[in-house]
Amino acid sequence: MSKIVEIARLEIGTVESPKNSNKTKYGVWFGYNGVPWCAEFVSWCYYHAGYPLEPIGFKKGFAGCQTAVAHFKKTNQITKNPQPGDIVFFDWNGDGRYDHTGIFERSSINNKSFYSIEGNTSLSNNSNGGEVMLRTRSYKNCIFVHTKILNEGNF
Repeated sequence: MSKIVEIARLEIGTVESPKNSNKTKYGVWFGYNGVPWCAEFVSWCYYHAGYPLEPIGFKKGFAGCQTAVAHFKKTNQITKNPQPGDIVFFDWNGDGRYDHTGIFERSSINNKSFYSIEGNTSLSNNSNGGEVMLRTRSYKNCIFVHTKILNEGNF
Protein backbone atom coordinates (compact mmCIF):
# COMPACT_ATOMS: atom_id res chain seq x y z
CA MET A 1 0.00 0.00 0.00
CA SER A 2 1.35 3.44 -0.86
CA LYS A 3 2.57 5.89 1.75
CA ILE A 4 -0.10 8.33 0.53
CA VAL A 5 -2.85 5.78 1.25
CA GLU A 6 -1.29 5.02 4.64
CA ILE A 7 -1.37 8.70 5.60
CA ALA A 8 -4.95 9.11 4.32
CA ARG A 9 -6.13 6.02 6.22
CA LEU A 10 -4.86 7.51 9.49
CA GLU A 11 -7.22 10.46 8.94
CA ILE A 12 -10.42 8.41 8.55
CA GLY A 13 -12.93 9.64 11.13
CA THR A 14 -11.56 13.19 11.30
CA VAL A 15 -14.41 15.72 11.26
CA GLU A 16 -14.62 19.46 10.77
CA SER A 17 -15.20 21.55 13.87
CA PRO A 18 -17.59 23.08 14.48
CA LYS A 19 -19.97 20.98 12.41
CA ASN A 20 -20.95 22.50 9.04
CA SER A 21 -18.13 25.07 9.27
CA ASN A 22 -15.63 23.60 6.77
CA LYS A 23 -12.96 24.37 9.42
CA THR A 24 -10.27 21.70 9.62
CA LYS A 25 -6.60 21.17 10.27
CA TYR A 26 -6.26 20.67 6.50
CA GLY A 27 -7.58 24.17 5.82
CA VAL A 28 -5.33 25.66 8.52
CA TRP A 29 -2.29 23.91 7.00
CA PHE A 30 -3.31 24.94 3.46
CA GLY A 31 -3.89 28.56 4.49
CA TYR A 32 -7.47 28.62 3.21
CA ASN A 33 -9.73 27.45 6.04
CA GLY A 34 -13.54 27.49 6.23
CA VAL A 35 -14.10 26.46 2.60
CA PRO A 36 -15.00 23.05 1.10
CA TRP A 37 -11.89 21.04 1.82
CA CYS A 38 -11.79 17.78 -0.16
CA ALA A 39 -8.91 19.04 -2.33
CA GLU A 40 -7.04 20.49 0.64
CA PHE A 41 -7.28 17.05 2.24
CA VAL A 42 -5.74 15.39 -0.84
CA SER A 43 -2.96 18.01 -0.95
CA TRP A 44 -2.33 17.53 2.80
CA CYS A 45 -2.04 13.74 2.44
CA TYR A 46 0.48 14.03 -0.39
CA TYR A 47 2.54 16.54 1.57
CA HIS A 48 2.55 14.50 4.78
CA ALA A 49 3.47 11.34 2.87
CA GLY A 50 6.58 13.18 1.66
CA TYR A 51 5.33 13.81 -1.89
CA PRO A 52 4.07 17.39 -2.01
CA LEU A 53 2.02 18.26 -5.07
CA GLU A 54 3.26 20.93 -7.41
CA PRO A 55 1.48 24.27 -7.08
CA ILE A 56 -1.88 23.95 -8.86
CA GLY A 57 -3.39 27.36 -8.24
CA PHE A 58 -2.01 27.39 -4.70
CA LYS A 59 1.47 26.98 -3.23
CA LYS A 60 0.57 23.73 -1.44
CA GLY A 61 -1.35 21.98 -4.22
CA PHE A 62 -4.97 22.52 -5.20
CA ALA A 63 -8.19 23.73 -3.60
CA GLY A 64 -10.57 23.45 -6.55
CA CYS A 65 -11.46 20.42 -8.63
CA GLN A 66 -11.98 22.29 -11.91
CA THR A 67 -8.57 23.97 -11.81
CA ALA A 68 -6.86 20.71 -10.87
CA VAL A 69 -8.58 18.64 -13.57
CA ALA A 70 -7.62 21.24 -16.21
CA HIS A 71 -4.02 21.18 -14.96
CA PHE A 72 -3.76 17.39 -14.92
CA LYS A 73 -5.28 17.11 -18.40
CA LYS A 74 -2.85 19.73 -19.73
CA THR A 75 0.11 17.88 -18.20
CA ASN A 76 -1.08 14.46 -19.47
CA GLN A 77 -1.40 12.91 -16.03
CA ILE A 78 -4.84 11.33 -16.48
CA THR A 79 -4.80 7.52 -16.30
CA LYS A 80 -7.33 4.77 -16.96
CA ASN A 81 -5.45 2.36 -14.68
CA PRO A 82 -5.44 3.92 -11.21
CA GLN A 83 -2.96 2.76 -8.61
CA PRO A 84 -3.18 3.12 -4.82
CA GLY A 85 -2.46 6.75 -3.96
CA ASP A 86 -3.67 8.19 -7.27
CA ILE A 87 -6.07 11.13 -7.16
CA VAL A 88 -9.68 10.58 -8.22
CA PHE A 89 -12.13 13.26 -9.33
CA PHE A 90 -15.89 12.71 -9.26
CA ASP A 91 -18.45 14.24 -11.64
CA TRP A 92 -21.70 13.42 -9.80
CA ASN A 93 -24.01 14.83 -12.49
CA GLY A 94 -22.09 13.63 -15.55
CA ASP A 95 -21.99 17.23 -16.80
CA GLY A 96 -18.22 17.56 -17.23
CA ARG A 97 -17.80 19.57 -14.00
CA TYR A 98 -15.87 17.71 -11.35
CA ASP A 99 -17.49 18.14 -7.95
CA HIS A 100 -15.27 16.26 -5.52
CA THR A 101 -11.89 14.58 -5.12
CA GLY A 102 -10.26 11.86 -3.06
CA ILE A 103 -7.46 9.32 -3.00
CA PHE A 104 -7.84 6.00 -4.82
CA GLU A 105 -7.24 3.17 -2.36
CA ARG A 106 -7.97 0.02 -4.39
CA SER A 107 -10.39 -1.66 -6.78
CA SER A 108 -13.10 -3.90 -5.42
CA ILE A 109 -12.77 -7.66 -5.88
CA ASN A 110 -15.03 -7.62 -8.95
CA ASN A 111 -13.42 -4.42 -10.38
CA LYS A 112 -16.89 -2.87 -10.79
CA SER A 113 -16.27 -0.34 -8.03
CA PHE A 114 -13.39 1.03 -6.03
CA TYR A 115 -12.53 2.35 -2.59
CA SER A 116 -11.39 5.90 -2.06
CA ILE A 117 -10.44 7.93 0.98
CA GLU A 118 -12.11 11.31 0.83
CA GLY A 119 -12.18 14.44 2.92
CA ASN A 120 -15.37 16.44 3.40
CA THR A 121 -17.83 13.66 2.62
CA SER A 122 -20.62 11.78 4.38
CA LEU A 123 -23.31 9.27 3.58
CA SER A 124 -25.79 12.15 3.24
CA ASN A 125 -23.58 14.64 1.34
CA ASN A 126 -20.94 13.29 -1.05
CA SER A 127 -19.15 16.61 -1.57
CA ASN A 128 -19.56 18.65 1.61
CA GLY A 129 -20.23 16.18 4.41
CA GLY A 130 -17.62 17.24 6.93
CA GLU A 131 -15.79 13.97 7.53
CA VAL A 132 -12.87 11.91 6.24
CA MET A 133 -14.24 8.54 5.16
CA LEU A 134 -13.40 5.41 3.21
CA ARG A 135 -16.07 5.27 0.50
CA THR A 136 -17.06 2.68 -2.08
CA ARG A 137 -17.57 4.34 -5.46
CA SER A 138 -18.55 3.48 -9.01
CA TYR A 139 -16.06 4.11 -11.82
CA LYS A 140 -18.79 5.99 -13.72
CA ASN A 141 -18.03 9.69 -14.29
CA CYS A 142 -14.64 9.54 -12.57
CA ILE A 143 -11.18 10.39 -13.78
CA PHE A 144 -7.93 9.36 -12.17
CA VAL A 145 -4.62 11.17 -11.96
CA HIS A 146 -1.24 9.54 -11.71
CA THR A 147 0.83 12.51 -10.52
CA LYS A 148 4.30 13.30 -11.78
CA ILE A 149 5.66 12.35 -8.39
CA LEU A 150 4.07 8.91 -8.65
CA ASN A 151 5.21 8.51 -12.26
CA GLU A 152 8.77 9.00 -11.10
CA GLY A 153 8.39 5.90 -8.92
CA ASN A 154 9.23 7.72 -5.71
CA PHE A 155 6.67 6.05 -3.49
